[in-house]
Amino acid sequence: MPLQLYNTLSNKVEEFQPSRDNTVRMYACGPTVYDYGHIGNFRTFVAVDILRRFLRQSGYQLDHAMNITDVDDKIIRNSAREHKSVREYTRKYEEAFLEDMGTLNLERPEHLVRATENIAEMAEFIRKLEEKGFAYRADDGSYYYRIAKFPEYGKLSKKDFGGIEVGARVDVDEYDKDNARDFALWKAPKEGEARWDSVIGPGRPGWHIECSVMSMKYLGPGFDLHAGGEDLAFPHHENEIAQSEAVTGQTFARFWMHVRFLLVEGKKMSKSEGNFYTLRDLILKNYKPSSIRFLLASVPYRKQLNFTFDGLKQAA
Repeated sequence: MPLQLYNTLSNKVEEFQPSRDNTVRMYACGPTVYDYGHIGNFRTFVAVDILRRFLRQSGYQLDHAMNITDVDDKIIRNSAREHKSVREYTRKYEEAFLEDMGTLNLERPEHLVRATENIAEMAEFIRKLEEKGFAYRADDGSYYYRIAKFPEYGKLSKKDFGGIEVGARVDVDEYDKDNARDFALWKAPKEGEARWDSVIGPGRPGWHIECSVMSMKYLGPGFDLHAGGEDLAFPHHENEIAQSEAVTGQTFARFWMHVRFLLVEGKKMSKSEGNFYTLRDLILKNYKPSSIRFLLASVPYRKQLNFTFDGLKQAA
């Protein structure tokens, strides 16, 4: 029986099969390693792991890439505050994430890719966007994506941007741009911040460009499936589509799988609510990893999961 998968891009259930041969080429957004992974993160990673296993059980080969985002604004700020290099700061949390993956019996993808090891390719990609008129350089040396140049913007999230007035914000950053709706591709360095030299000048990549470049580097200009949490559909995944398809002229990903939010005791998880839990917090409370995994997988990924401690006891 063919696999039926809900595709966020079309908003309907479709029959899934690889576009060529018997190999599923898939990309899943991984962690940003500025802190320990929380149970909301791991709900998504467990869902992707189940999909991986089911695809292989169905007779497919897998070519699965996942990023490790080891440079972003939080990482830059935190590493500077602790007087550490970006690599020194992120190494601890990257290693913890990989340990947590093992703890939850998550299979590792075929490609685990660090953003900082692909910055030259990101800068070259932005140069191509500028050549095609989709990117422009601001006075401070930052680069932005010109959303007005891509008329299909919004096709994944189904948001209508026609009525957005100039001055509204589509992507939050602290840099100047021609149009408030445009998003950052490359951020010029500020005093005391980590920076990389590149063909477009010194600075660091924006978050969205990282996933476009790394996914296509390992899976090709168009691949079968892109997965991630529902909070990433906009603006992150929408921006990935815009910048990728602007360069290649091809469909970026044929299927999009988004995993719903997790609530804790009926409330949104947040540190201010006192209901924010990492995987390690729960293990220190003597809950077994197998019970945590079972609970995270107990509700279909397109339905919201209410994580409760009673539920965790039942899962055990």
